Amino acid sequence: MLFIIVFMPEPFPSFSTDQVAAFVELARQGSLRKAAEALLISEQGLRNRLIALEQRMHAELYRKSRGPRRNNPLTQQGQRFLPHALAFLERSRELSELFQTSEPRRVIHVAASQYLILYVMIDAVRRFHEAFPHIQVRLSNRIEQEIENDLLNDPDVEVGVAAPYESAPALAYTHLFSMEWSLIALPGNPLLRKRNLRLTDLTDLPLILFERGSTGRQHVIDAFHGQGLSPRVDMEATNTEIIVRMVEAGLGVSIVPLLSSGVVTRGHGVGVRKLGRQIGPIHSGVLTRRGEQLSAAAQEFVNFILHDARRERKN
Repeated sequence: MLFIIVFMPEPFPSFSTDQVAAFVELARQGSLRKAAEALLISEQGLRNRLIALEQRMHAELYRKSRGPRRNNPLTQQGQRFLPHALAFLERSRELSELFQTSEPRRVIHVAASQYLILYVMIDAVRRFHEAFPHIQVRLSNRIEQEIENDLLNDPDVEVGVAAPYESAPALAYTHLFSMEWSLIALPGNPLLRKRNLRLTDLTDLPLILFERGSTGRQHVIDAFHGQGLSPRVDMEATNTEIIVRMVEAGLGVSIVPLLSSGVVTRGHGVGVRKLGRQIGPIHSGVLTRRGEQLSAAAQEFVNFILHDARRERKN
């Protein structure tokens, strides 16, 4: 007698989009109470969904013990599961919209520095919307450190556009363009005509620099200290536009990274003198979570601005 043994594949774990959405909202809000309020359900209802999900996954996904408040309630297994949960919800949304007659509208959240929003991203997003009208880009203004923190802790933020001094190991950096540094001063300042202008010529001048903790300020201070110099910093500002206006008002001189197009200083009563490679160039690029697959909409946006940057470098 012949016996045939058939091995059946393991069944797929049975969990719902509601359960996965509860987990993602907990990661986003940081607490059961806030997550329940966001989903318009009771806290116990949220907890029931999470317990059911953990039973299906055979893993503890969030910390349940009462104790010191943590910014991130997820366990190590929960952190590992989070990008897959986000991808699962995105695919579920695509399935539900598969047979809709009109193309669904997507929303992606992009965090960028004020400089890049003002002089690069506004125009790029406008042209992106013309090419992809069904994708909405939601821009948020952040400093570099906040952009990295948002990418590491906020599942809503998919893409960062910034000039990081050193990006976190958990983030992947893709280069867009570099900017070199220039001295800006009132048009009659003799330093603008000086041959072989050096940082030593600037140490006793009233400098206007970026605020403490910014990538730009760190580049400048490191360059001075690398030559054993201590710059005189009289004023600080949060962005380049304010610095240009302060120089124009005669409050001092400044050292800033400038786009080659001249758009930052055009129309202002200031003169510009390039400093070459005396200060390390500012490298700006795209930051994403390392090892995490972007949504289709976010990937379209990243590809678009990378193509834009390559085209600008060729021109």
